[in-house]
Amino acid sequence: MLSYLHAFHAGNFADVQKHGALTLALSMMQAKPSAIACFDTHAGSAIYDLKSDRARKTAEADLGVQKLWASRNSLSSGDWQSVLKVLSRFNAGEGALTVYPGSPAWFRQFLRPGDSLTAFELHPTESSQLAGWAADQNVRVMHEDGLKGLLRQLPPAQPRLMALIDPSYEIKSEYSDVAATLQKAWQKCRHGVYLVWYPVLTSGLQATLKQAVKDSPLRKVWCSEVHLKTPPERGMTGSGMLVVNPPWGFEDRFSAMIEDIAGESALGLSHEHGWLVPE
Repeated sequence: MLSYLHAFHAGNFADVQKHGALTLALSMMQAKPSAIACFDTHAGSAIYDLKSDRARKTAEADLGVQKLWASRNSLSSGDWQSVLKVLSRFNAGEGALTVYPGSPAWFRQFLRPGDSLTAFELHPTESSQLAGWAADQNVRVMHEDGLKGLLRQLPPAQPRLMALIDPSYEIKSEYSDVAATLQKAWQKCRHGVYLVWYPVLTSGLQATLKQAVKDSPLRKVWCSEVHLKTPPERGMTGSGMLVVNPPWGFEDRFSAMIEDIAGESALGLSHEHGWLVPE
């Protein structure tokens, strides 16, 4: 359960989808001035070196964020500009990216006065690195299980809520655990925006999560899945996002973002999307 290290996968196609959705949703929520309480249930170590041995062992960023960066001048959706601006802040020059921000660093780039970020991380090494990064970032770090921690923090003091839920799914029970946590969180804070990432696997285990959400009292759940056009024979063939209470118009804008990077000259993805649970 504590063996997963995101450094091996930082900046892959799933991160491009996940952090693109996070950036768009948070930007759209901030069109209103009221404060937002942000929660990151599985925060990782915040900053990743794309030149490290771990990153180069899998080279997943080469087929993910590096391709996005290389095609940045041909992107038609203006919503990618917020993503590209964040990437440029962590990287100098116009060449290949050398640093990739993890989800707490993406959150931190958009925090306004009055907004807050609570980042959970259970892995001791990751949590220590996260705490070191967060020391001067005005980010609260909790060394504990993020699913349980999120529920203890709800409802927040701020009038609005955004939570990113993205465990590694190393153990099968995490699919049902996420669904149960999502339902409890929604019952505590029904107006919150919840982003749930999950892997699309050859085993089809992600169906457990999706069916549990469909069978729950949850409403207004939109689903986005990207699939590799040249998938591996086993393992992760795609990446999914469930968005509970998406900001108005999010579905169209995010779909346009994905279509922008779907071609073989970019990330080589197909996109399936629609309401998993209508309003």
